[in-house]
Amino acid sequence: MKIKCPKCKENAELTMDFSLVKCGSCDLEMSYGEYVKFVAHNEVKYSDILGDYTGSTEGQSAGSLDEWD
Repeated sequence: MKIKCPKCKENAELTMDFSLVKCGSCDLEMSYGEYVKFVAHNEVKYSDILGDYTGSTEGQSAGSLDEWD
């Protein structure tokens, strides 16, 4: 499946089992979970999707990408 590369904004490929994102233009390779976190932290319009992966975040700040392990 084609998705937008968060690094170079070209087309990237999401594997059929949703486990890996690879971009041939900039050689980006990361898991889909890492992709979701990266996009959520770097694109304001998608920041609300973090709730789908973290549960309730009421009263908490998002922190930095380094804290999302």
